[in-house]
Amino acid sequence: MISKLFKSRSVAKPTQPQVPPGRRVYAVGDIHGRADLLDELIGLMEADERDRGAAETTLIFLGDIVDRGPASAAVIDRLRGLVHARPDRPDVRFLLGNHEEIFLGALDGEPKALRLFCRIGGRETVLSYGMEAAEYERLDYEELVQRLETLVPDEHREFLRKFEDMIVIGDYAFVHAGVRPDTPLDLQRTSDLRWIRDPFLDHRSTLEKTIVHGHTMTDEIERRGHRIGIDTGAYASGRLTALGMEGAETWALQTGTAIGPKTN
Repeated sequence: MISKLFKSRSVAKPTQPQVPPGRRVYAVGDIHGRADLLDELIGLMEADERDRGAAETTLIFLGDIVDRGPASAAVIDRLRGLVHARPDRPDVRFLLGNHEEIFLGALDGEPKALRLFCRIGGRETVLSYGMEAAEYERLDYEELVQRLETLVPDEHREFLRKFEDMIVIGDYAFVHAGVRPDTPLDLQRTSDLRWIRDPFLDHRSTLEKTIVHGHTMTDEIERRGHRIGIDTGAYASGRLTALGMEGAETWALQTGTAIGPKTN
């Protein structure tokens, strides 16, 4: 009986998380209105994809594509273009970040969302739709909502409203901010998936899946036993990061660097 117990414990050793055979995934961190970096990173991913050969590939954008940087409208157009590209292009999926949540609330005229939107980089998003800075400064909240109605195309709103909350592939779960560690993945609150920080970041034990997330900026990819953070502060640092995954292998692609893929 004791020997069987020890044998069962030995089988339960931690293993490297994996994506299913034949699959390849690229997860992209927070873009925050940097269309220039997005174009550069798409080029890096396309070149990496060619070098690695055929696979069933999925691109996952982890949210916070808007605000803070100067070209949120262009980012949305570029990402919409990826979705509508030719049929042989990779599957493309998007997670709703806290900044998209606030932007959609502001577009709907929710007073609390509108005030927060203006405090956390929404000004740059509004200007990216063609409003002059002088006009933005003189508008009150009600007037701003009315102008957003005319500035933001319906197809942009519809695009953002289709974003997902969580994506699970193999041993990985992809979310924007993180998860509540004491809650099963299928019972997570969307508020935690988009906003959580310390309870998730400070957690030290394993979880159901290895969580790949953005939301919290770090200078480089942050790897812990239960999570991989890939928000490298693109809007300020110039470093937009993608994490590649195939089998048990992971590697990084990053803008603003002269070196090739970094394999871990």
